[in-house]
Amino acid sequence: MRHCAICGKHNSTGNNVSHANNKTKRLWQPNLQEVRASIEGGVKRILVCTRCLKSGKVRKVA
Repeated sequence: MRHCAICGKHNSTGNNVSHANNKTKRLWQPNLQEVRASIEGGVKRILVCTRCLKSGKVRKVA
């Protein structure tokens, strides 16, 4: 399962519900971006959600 390396955000499940109240399974996926980040003195490629990127929890490397 894909998840954010910082906060651990992952897929969420639920139902599509039609007007006739038919229910089918569906999946909500977090907006994950692969970024090069400085971690423990080195540079790694990690999957990070956009909320962590925007809040500055990740130090991007050019």
